[in-house]
Amino acid sequence: MHDISLSQARLPATLEIEVLDEFGEARRQAIAAERALTVYLNKREIVTLMTLGADPEALVVGYLRNQGLLATRVDLQAVHVDWEVEAAAVVTRHLPEDLEERLGQRTVTTGCGQGTVFGRLLEATSLNALPATRLRQSVLYRLLENLGAHNETYRSAGAVHGCALCHGERVLDFVEDVGRHNAVDTLAGRQWLEEADSRHADIFYTTGRLTSEMVLKVAQMGIGVLVSRSGVTQKGVELAERFGVLLIARAKGRHFQAIHAGDRLELDAIPPRRPGDRR
Repeated sequence: MHDISLSQARLPATLEIEVLDEFGEARRQAIAAERALTVYLNKREIVTLMTLGADPEALVVGYLRNQGLLATRVDLQAVHVDWEVEAAAVVTRHLPEDLEERLGQRTVTTGCGQGTVFGRLLEATSLNALPATRLRQSVLYRLLENLGAHNETYRSAGAVHGCALCHGERVLDFVEDVGRHNAVDTLAGRQWLEEADSRHADIFYTTGRLTSEMVLKVAQMGIGVLVSRSGVTQKGVELAERFGVLLIARAKGRHFQAIHAGDRLELDAIPPRRPGDRR
């Protein structure tokens, strides 16, 4: 891969403040950082992202890639983040010919924070066919157990979402941010920059809702199984059917709801029913 000039502007994901608890006692408490980062593409202001700041270069690259504003790695020359001015300067060799049209057409999505999709990405038809990855129930359960060791920021400060690239029950890469869209963009940026062992990823996990935006971004990454501990939206279901994504919603403990499973889900670890379980 050609050389890309990348800054290394990572900041701590949490900071401490003084709080007063219910007993009237003052103590120090970790809270999630929330920093504004304005992205400039070839000196053109694109968007302001609210982020932890834990991996801003990957976030910016993944965001631009997922919005269709970066076509190939060869186009990317530099990504420089400067927190003093809260800006990320991205330099590319080419810009999309329809940049102005893309910037003028936004769909406000359900993503918390800065959830917008440029242009007609929701109508994208050029995605490659996704692999029809099969998933065993027992593997899903082991994956959910393994993911519990990767939410460091959430455990210490809360107020964040987490996303992960996985291969079977193995967690390849895990990212937390103040919005689930930022977390998935950061993983996409790392994958694109080849900073993570994500070429073998066949499952994507998120703590957030399975919305149209999330399904589209995961499909763009070439992953055919999307798992969440949260619920799913109508448009998310529609796009998952269109792109061939197996959705696993409300995955907590031994419970889950599979959507578009077909013959791709192997029920090899059906738990015993307990009194009160819904039939």
